[in-house]
Order: sequence, then structure tokens, then C-alpha cells
Amino acid sequence: MIEFNPDGSIKLPDKLAKQKVEEQSRMKNTVCMKIRKEVISVRPPKSCTLHLTVSDKVSDVRFISTIYEAFARRCEAPTKLNRLSDKEFSVDIGSSFRRCSDCTYLINRFRGFMNANVIEEDGNCDYRRRRSANFQFEDYFD
Repeated sequence: MIEFNPDGSIKLPDKLAKQKVEEQSRMKNTVCMKIRKEVISVRPPKSCTLHLTVSDKVSDVRFISTIYEAFARRCEAPTKLNRLSDKEFSVDIGSSFRRCSDCTYLINRFRGFMNANVIEEDGNCDYRRRRSANFQFEDYFD
């Protein structure tokens, strides 16, 4: 059932409201990173963007460019790192067959550096859902 706030906006379910408060607390009080995946174009040439935001507790953001440079030497998709502000970055990922796996590799590199303290939002990216929805155990194992 949908509930409304006094101002007429839709009231968030308790689970989502609690998750949002927890996420805001993590971004203020701990060393963490928020990554939001966004598909820019679904028609060829396909492109995506990763929006990176580091928490207030992170004082040195040089690790982002260091990890990105190592990633850029290895990946097949054309990429570009953009610094939007002191705590916000975006990584543009161009059209390539391995675009999604390169993106996942970069996110895992950041997750490893941040000791798994990463908030990952799928945005409008359906890569993970598409992969798991079609998985059949029989297709891969006997």
C-alpha cells in the first residue's frame, strides 16, 4: 500500500528509509566510497558512467587516479576520468564488447582498496540482473 507524507510526496517504505539513513551515516562517519552506475546510451555506440563520491572522512583522494591509471592500461574499453569536485569523480566508459566486465573490474579494484566499504548503486544499469537471471547451473556444470 502506498502512503503519502503531509506535503503530498510518496512516503518511503521503512526498509528504504532505514537504508538511506544508514548510507548517509556511513558517508559522514566512516572512510567509504559511493559508486553509482549509469548507462548513458543503450544504442551503439554504447556508453556508461560511474559516479564516484568519497566520504567526508577521506582526506587524500589520489588513490582514485592511481587505481584508474592502472585500470586504464589494462582495460579494452575507452575510458576517461573526470574530477567534478574535491570528493566527486566520474569515469566515462565507452563502447566495447568488454565494457561491463571492465566496469566491474574497476569497481572491484576500488572495493579492494576501501576494504569492501563501498556503497554500490546500480542506477539504470542492468548488467548484474541480466547475468544472474539467465544463469542455469546445467549450462556450466555437469
